[in-house]
Amino acid sequence: MALSFKARRRWSLFLLLIGLPLYIMVAVTIMNMVGRAPILIELLIYLVLGVIWVLPFKAVFKGIGQGDPDAPDDKK
Repeated sequence: MALSFKARRRWSLFLLLIGLPLYIMVAVTIMNMVGRAPILIELLIYLVLGVIWVLPFKAVFKGIGQGDPDAPDDKK
């Protein structure tokens, strides 16, 4: 079932305002439990974790910055 544009917009806002900060807290907690690693390795892990969180939500974020494609055209 495909989400409407309005639903995708709401979900993307929820993910950015609630989901992302929660994910950051989980990622930092995991890194603290792992222990101290060389700075370049830590940087690489944080970069990978920073990209991985968005992959499952790619369909939600796709096209959100553009206008609603389902909106009626007022200009004729």
